[in-house]
This record gives sequence, structure tokens and C-alpha cells, in this order.
Amino acid sequence: MLPLLRLLQDGRFHSGEALGAALGISRAAVWKQLRSLEAELELPIHKVRGRGYRLASPLRLLDECLLASSPSGQAWPVSVLHSVDSTSSEALRRLEARNAAPFIVLAERQSAGRGRRGRTWVSPFAENLYYSLVLRVEGGMRQLEGLSLVVGLALLQAIRAMGVSGAGLKWPNDLLVGDRKIAGILLELSGDPADVCHVVIGVGVNVNMMPTEAQPIDQPWTSMRAALGHGVDRNELVVALNQQLARYLESHRKQGFSALREEWQNNHLWQGRRVVLTAGGQQIAGVVLGVDASGAIRLLVDGEEQHFSGGELSLRLSNDS
Repeated sequence: MLPLLRLLQDGRFHSGEALGAALGISRAAVWKQLRSLEAELELPIHKVRGRGYRLASPLRLLDECLLASSPSGQAWPVSVLHSVDSTSSEALRRLEARNAAPFIVLAERQSAGRGRRGRTWVSPFAENLYYSLVLRVEGGMRQLEGLSLVVGLALLQAIRAMGVSGAGLKWPNDLLVGDRKIAGILLELSGDPADVCHVVIGVGVNVNMMPTEAQPIDQPWTSMRAALGHGVDRNELVVALNQQLARYLESHRKQGFSALREEWQNNHLWQGRRVVLTAGGQQIAGVVLGVDASGAIRLLVDGEEQHFSGGELSLRLSNDS
């Protein structure tokens, strides 16, 4: 179906005869593939007698060849998949199959995309960015301290470079525009974190999905398209993200998170705000002071500074903030 989709991605009308000739198949086969596109990928296709077929909206597919040839500052092999359960799950499977890191897995669609704390990441076809970068990590836990926050900085700069100037960070792994989520980060480890291991850096960005669409998302969200008022070429976003990741990861490798701590705090949207931290069944109210050298959140709780870190923590604004 992808060859047919590439012919239709311009959003213009194409006759069944022309599509069949380009693909070397019959008009009946074209019709069958069109029905599959609608059913499997949930892509609405307009059909007009005498004019042919077109997608309801133009789209730009990820281009593996273009991405492989684009300079990123690092030689990161790229694979683009039509559909996968999760790019991070696929990355972990490739590690088990002894694929050598670093490498990137991208997908046009995820059937089981996931975020922090077991949440589902809604992943419609060819609208958003589903990205996983696998890196080999040596030197023990120090190389992992604050890593998700460093990735957040890189992603923030990439999104801003594409024009979304109002984006900012929310501890520990989210990017917001105002109070609406636009992107998230999920890190997963494979191997021994005390010695040599691999880290899968999963990134999800709402790129062209519009908030008016009926999506089962349990929190306020927005997209780059909604913020900018026009669609975004996801290939350009991948190139920008790779460039920023190469720069920030190198700085983190050489100097640790402490060298980037001030920059992260300057871009934290909830700096100085009253928040509630949820840790298991416990809720802790305080004021955000920043983060420490390891990336833990610093809160002023009942006049005393306390630090919190961990994968199951959740931060939200207080009702009176």
C-alpha cells in the first residue's frame, strides 16, 4: 500500500487508471488497496466520479533515504517502519538480535505506543513523530544522571527551531505549550546500568494531529500544527532533533548534567510554581525550586528543601497556582 500512498500524499486527485498505470496493477487492484488504506490506516479518501481519488488532507511520509543522507553530527543509522507496536519495543528487539548501537527506529504509526507510568501514547498514521534512539552507555550510573532532562533540552531546541517558540519543559519528561502537552520522553534501559548497558531514548511529538480530533487522551494537549497554524514536515523535525541530540548528548557525556542544569531550569515552565508531587499513594505539596545536579526535583515543602527522583513520580500544578 505504501507505493499507492506515496502517489496520493500530495492531496490532489488521481484517476484510478493513472494510479494503476503507475503501479502496474489493475483499477480493481487500485480500488482494493484504497479500501485497505481507509480501513487499516484510518485515512479518509475522497472519491469523485470523473476526477478520481485523493486523500482528505495532504501528508508527507518519512523518507528513510533523505534522513540517512542528512547531516546530524553523528552517524546514526535510521530505519523507518510502516507500522509497529512501539518504536522502543522494536529497538529493544533489535538489541536482543545484537544490532549494534547507535541506531534510530522511526514509525509512521504505533499500535501500542506508550508513555510514562503505563500510559498509552496515541499514534495515528503519518501525523506525529514516533522516534527511538538506541545508545551504548559506558561508565556506570553517572552517564545516566539527568539524561532524560538533557534529551528534553535537545527536543525543546529542535521544536523551537521549527517555529514553536512558546514551548517549554515540565519535570521530568514532558514538553508543554502553555499548559498543554506537546511532547514526551521515555527512557528504557537494557543491560547492567552499573557497567555497560544500552539506553533507548523514546520520543513522541504531537506534530500534525489537531486537538479538534476525537482522540482518547486523558490530559490537555496540543500539537506543532495547532501552535503554528500550518503543517510541519516531520523529516525536517527529525533532522533538527538529531542535530540537537548530538550536541547535548556530547556535552552530557563530557561534563554531566550539572553543566546543563542552569539551562534546564531557565526553560522549566513551572519554576517557582506551587505544585503537588504524587509518589505512589502519597501527595506532597510544595514550591518548585529547580533541580539538583542529578536531575532530581527540588521542592520547598513546609519551609524545608527536599529532593525527589524516580520513574513513578508525577508532578501537577496546585489548584491555587
